[in-house]
Amino acid sequence: MRGSLQRFCLFTGCVLAGLTVAWAEEPKPAEQPSTSPAEERIPASLREPLNLDVVNASIQRGLDFLLASQHERGYWGSATRTKGLNIYAPVPGSHHAFRMGTSALCLLALLELEADHPECTPAIDRAEQWMLETLPELRRADQIAMYNVWGHAFALQALARMHDRHAQNPEMLEKIASAIESQFDMLTRYESVDGGWGYYDFRYGTKRPSSDSISFVNASGLVAFHKVRERGYEPPSAVVQRAIDATVRQQKSDFSYLYGEYLKYQPVHPVNRPGGSLGRSQACNIALRYWGREEITDAVLSDWLERLILRNGWLDLGRKKPIPHESWFAVAGYFYYYGHYYAALCLEELPPAEQKRFQGPLARMMLDRQEKDGSWWDYPLYDYHQPYGTAFALMTLHRCVSKP
Repeated sequence: MRGSLQRFCLFTGCVLAGLTVAWAEEPKPAEQPSTSPAEERIPASLREPLNLDVVNASIQRGLDFLLASQHERGYWGSATRTKGLNIYAPVPGSHHAFRMGTSALCLLALLELEADHPECTPAIDRAEQWMLETLPELRRADQIAMYNVWGHAFALQALARMHDRHAQNPEMLEKIASAIESQFDMLTRYESVDGGWGYYDFRYGTKRPSSDSISFVNASGLVAFHKVRERGYEPPSAVVQRAIDATVRQQKSDFSYLYGEYLKYQPVHPVNRPGGSLGRSQACNIALRYWGREEITDAVLSDWLERLILRNGWLDLGRKKPIPHESWFAVAGYFYYYGHYYAALCLEELPPAEQKRFQGPLARMMLDRQEKDGSWWDYPLYDYHQPYGTAFALMTLHRCVSKP
């Protein structure tokens, strides 16, 4: 049970992907990203102009789902809707973390859309109050499971938006500042011994986690640090630099990234190949771009946006599968909407003309996958998957229709 997710599921994904690697082999990655125009390869059907009425209707349905699924106290998600196979989740701490991460993402999505959708305001007020009251209690579940790092990282992104919302309210800004500083402390406390963050400590279960960092967890933390730094809150510089260094160590020459540093001696493990990196290269690239790494050029961002669109099937094959990493290239379902959200952040860094190339295809992927109830989901995780998937998809769509 100690390694029930990281070992068993990656082993499962390795076996399945290994059996099919001869069929799924990708071209040998180039040393430098392609600079050819993306629209020369993206199918014409994906480049057709967006119908804004359709997009806005989709956003409204997603918002309606989030508003209807919010609990009275202001959070989203619960430890219900279990299935026969569940990931390692010691109670109650794992569910505190899942709930915080999910709720922070839902709050973030509503904050982004509030200006155009004032009906979100009461839900935002409840969510802000719940998060400010509950966030100080978030800790690791046990010596192994540290899902709380997701809650700290996504909460920081929400707090950054809350700062904007309450810019003229000194009392609220003081509470927000206190919450941000406490999250800096938590992410310092749970930093991996070699820098960055992971969500398991399978080695020794030490006070300071002894496990290697995971590339996309580092990326989520670094993006969150950047967002609050833009508002004047300075994260601990040594922690930031160690997370950058840990992520760069996991970067390959084609800007795919290892799943985690523990796989550094298995660079062609299916999960470490470009097809396995589709859902995390976006996050790692934008995180390093935010923190001044000059190798993350516009060409790199465009190249990986193009890969995400053209090779989306590899990521989509893992969507809704109940076992993490059981799909081709050991892809897990929960990378789908996560990867597209961070792709949308990459989109914002590009010149307007480049943004327009990718906005339509990214939006169409969201539109095509919306459920009948207005939600989006990619991996069955108790009762958290629909709220977090919907939040990611809404924030992706929002960036696809917003003016540069």
